[in-house]
Amino acid sequence: MNRTIVSKPLRWLVMAWAAGACLLTACTPSQSSSAGQAPAAQTTPTEVAAAPVVNGKPMAYALFAGGCFWCIEADFEKLAGVVAVESGYTAGQTPQPTYEQVSAGHTGHTEAVRVLYDPSQVSYAQLVDYFWRHIDPTVKDQQFCDVGPQYRSGIYWQNEAERATAEASRDALIKSGRFSTIHTELAPSSAFYLAEDYHQDYYKKNALLYSYYRLSCGRDARVKKLWG
Repeated sequence: MNRTIVSKPLRWLVMAWAAGACLLTACTPSQSSSAGQAPAAQTTPTEVAAAPVVNGKPMAYALFAGGCFWCIEADFEKLAGVVAVESGYTAGQTPQPTYEQVSAGHTGHTEAVRVLYDPSQVSYAQLVDYFWRHIDPTVKDQQFCDVGPQYRSGIYWQNEAERATAEASRDALIKSGRFSTIHTELAPSSAFYLAEDYHQDYYKKNALLYSYYRLSCGRDARVKKLWG
């Protein structure tokens, strides 16, 4: 597979630029994270949170990891039926991890998103299908220019119905002949920790820097090559 890999410091450079701009406007990002318990072992799903009722309609959550959470958050927020997307960390052992800890690759966590959606408008199966078409499932412990287990892709099911849907979708992709191997992790859900406030809606708060990062990382070019 011949493609240029942009080194990990690219994201830190982008964030440093954003921090400098933030100081000029007297902005101080919060670094609070959500409460939760780290999983002892990933053998059964752990309830992440009860999805809220929005305008009298019951919502549902879905958990995915697709590399840079800035990017996968932006992608999912374009899908009809998705109410909100939050960036965070999951599938690791360290409770209440920080971005610096996760980025160092020693927590077991991967960058992930929690998708709040309206089941009456979009199904879990449609979310899974949409997810595949916005990642590179052919690589292990990597997504585009970001390398390491903290950037592995994953689908984290919360019940048997979701597990069956995710596995059937993966198996269908392999059977189709499009990919001979899929490295995307399919695993039971575990505690989801919200990322720091400055990561939420990063693509909106820092549009130019985000666009530079996404282009330099080669994400869209690789997705187009894989999926057309």
